[in-house]
Amino acid sequence: MSKIEFKPTDNKVGCFIYTNLKEVKKGQIVEIKKLLDNYGVLFFKNQDLKPEQYINFSSNFGTPAKYPMLKPHKNFKDIYVIERKKTDTGKSFGEGPHTDSSYLENPPRFTFLQAIDVPEEGKGNTLFYNQFLAYEALPKDIKQKIENLKGVFSSQGKIAQTRKLRMADHGTSGTKEIRSEHNLVQLINGRKTIYCSPGHVVGIVNFSSEQEKLINFLSSHQIKEKFTYSFSWKKGDIALWSNRSMLHAATAFNGDRKMFRITIQ
Repeated sequence: MSKIEFKPTDNKVGCFIYTNLKEVKKGQIVEIKKLLDNYGVLFFKNQDLKPEQYINFSSNFGTPAKYPMLKPHKNFKDIYVIERKKTDTGKSFGEGPHTDSSYLENPPRFTFLQAIDVPEEGKGNTLFYNQFLAYEALPKDIKQKIENLKGVFSSQGKIAQTRKLRMADHGTSGTKEIRSEHNLVQLINGRKTIYCSPGHVVGIVNFSSEQEKLINFLSSHQIKEKFTYSFSWKKGDIALWSNRSMLHAATAFNGDRKMFRITIQ
């Protein structure tokens, strides 16, 4: 079995994987999964996967999850199209730190994003925020405070507006609020991570007196520069991340961009 060549980002927020995903072997998938557990987000540059190949690669990580707010691709039900046109106004879809669909009872574990069409380099970057590192840097008293707390997550949280702006093109009629509760601290292979999506969290269970103060503290702490990596897309690139250990955010830009998203349960 040939080993996977990889290189972490300078600040250890994520990791670049150097392999042709059309030819990836089962043993290499095992290695990729270990790197995903360790770094939280992986970047695969210069890929040229057709939709069928993209879906096939993602299937190594679990079962495709449905996204309740957008219609799937007309020919590939596991793919959701995230598109911005030059003529669009307002914020980009997903502009603001969040983790995907945290308002669901069983949020997707992983997200894949594939660049189909992108603006010039340096525009339309995606920001990734490593929540392993964010947890490790928390003051001891905050770690103790959040250890057994549950957050309340809503589909009508702060980030909902960026989705509503795109509903006319790709949205569904399912716009009723969805809420769920999840532990603010998650454990992944022995490492703790903050699970508190700033774009979706609207409260903390049985913690009414200081919940706004605590949410604001966490939301600011989670996106500090030292936990952040800005990924610049080129056509064909694929990013894969864990929704339990990574926040992400689209950035503001003007131009045409089309991305194919797959989420995995």
